[in-house]
Amino acid sequence: MHSWQNNKTAIFFDVDDTLYDHLAPFRQAVEEIAAPSASFSYEEAYHRLRYYSDILSLELGGACAMEAGAATEGMRRRRFQLALAEFGIELTAEKASAMQAAYMDCQYQIELFPGARELIEQLSEAGHLVGLITNGAGEHQQKKIDALELDSLIPPHRQFISGNCGWDKPDKRLFEHVNAKTGTVAEQCVYIGDSWRNDVIGASNAGWTSVWFNHRAAKPEPEPKSESDHQPDHQPDHIVRDYESLRRLLLDC
Repeated sequence: MHSWQNNKTAIFFDVDDTLYDHLAPFRQAVEEIAAPSASFSYEEAYHRLRYYSDILSLELGGACAMEAGAATEGMRRRRFQLALAEFGIELTAEKASAMQAAYMDCQYQIELFPGARELIEQLSEAGHLVGLITNGAGEHQQKKIDALELDSLIPPHRQFISGNCGWDKPDKRLFEHVNAKTGTVAEQCVYIGDSWRNDVIGASNAGWTSVWFNHRAAKPEPEPKSESDHQPDHQPDHIVRDYESLRRLLLDC
């Protein structure tokens, strides 16, 4: 058994692109509105959309300020414009609005990755405390949680949405808040997520064990967003690329 398995008893998951395929609604929206060429790299563009979502959200005050409103809608349009411009697709404000609307239309038509439900059930049966931590506005992320039927796997009091808590990943105060609310300590906690900056750096800065769910073979983000984020010596404690690898890491002796 891995040495940390004897001590780490709390395992928390990210939601977007960790528990389900977050690329699918993005692909559908881009195909519908922009009809890009066959060579268009949806995965690379998706990563740039995530990047711009993070920085533009921070400019607005973080996820706690991200419920419906003109500023939020403007940010959501702008992230599509900035991301797709890097790939030679210039979106007018009207087309960006249409793309955002198409994206939202399929945001809640989602299902868990194969193996995710079974793994969470196995972790709970093995005696681990299981929870989730996700960035985003409270109402928006709750709709995803409901669509994925996560209440049947993880009790609501162990579901943490940054917009409801007051801090966004990678702020270590969000992870400390989770520790306080769940009666856990950092040394007992494992965090699994797909984002280098939000999940790997965030969990590591909080003293948690980080598992990078790098199923898209992404590279670490080279650009820090602030001086406090610039941690070039940080590396994930573990890297996995699918749920079978994650299951072996967390459960196999």
